[in-house]
Amino acid sequence: MAKYNITEKKKRNATYCSLVSPELMDELEVKISDIVVKKKKYKDKNYTARRLAMDLGTNTRYVSAVVNVRFGMNYTSFINKYRIQEALAILSSKQQVRLRMEDVSDMVGFANRQSFYAAFYRFVGITPREYKAQHATKQ
Repeated sequence: MAKYNITEKKKRNATYCSLVSPELMDELEVKISDIVVKKKKYKDKNYTARRLAMDLGTNTRYVSAVVNVRFGMNYTSFINKYRIQEALAILSSKQQVRLRMEDVSDMVGFANRQSFYAAFYRFVGITPREYKAQHATKQ
């Protein structure tokens, strides 16, 4: 590991996380879930933490704190989690067999195929093509 200068990522608590009251954190958690999950804003390639904060009438530090504390990940990972869940459903669907990976990537909100592949591999442990091939044999 020293050869490539790779170090383990240390878990740090952002200092601003303690600035958000538990009541506000509860309220923002529900609103974030509603906007991102129920309204499927994760499909919007341009839906940033800043836009979410504007929609909530708060600031990005509060959004970041809530996502970190309540969902256990950063904003990008939070959004990508839902994108990958939808991609899994699409790739295992019989009706979507003919879709290209670029089409799936675009449908779930990724800006490009490379970020789709990287996020997919990070969450699932295999590439989207491998996942599709595994599910094609089960159908």
